[in-house]
Amino acid sequence: MISAHLLTEITIFILAVFVGFEVISKVPTTLHTPLMSATNAIHGIVLVGAILIAGTADAPLGWAAGFILVVLASLNVFGGYTVTERMLEMFRPKVRPPKPPADGAQ
Repeated sequence: MISAHLLTEITIFILAVFVGFEVISKVPTTLHTPLMSATNAIHGIVLVGAILIAGTADAPLGWAAGFILVVLASLNVFGGYTVTERMLEMFRPKVRPPKPPADGAQ
């Protein structure tokens, strides 16, 4: 049977998912890049936590879970920076090659 504490945690998680989805869906595209940079910093903290969990594990299952957590957190951080870099590239001015001189002009 589900305990009252577990039911409360599941309810909070589901409400957080709905609130997070609503908040993210309302963000204009001009603010997306700064927000991605901020969430990358938060995911860096998640990566540090995953490393701590992996380092303090006593059982083989804990080591395996810690390793998986470190891999997933690393993918999240590096993927976030890649997406941010691509988005910033859209706002940089394009460098056009110089026009060749017209015939007879030096």
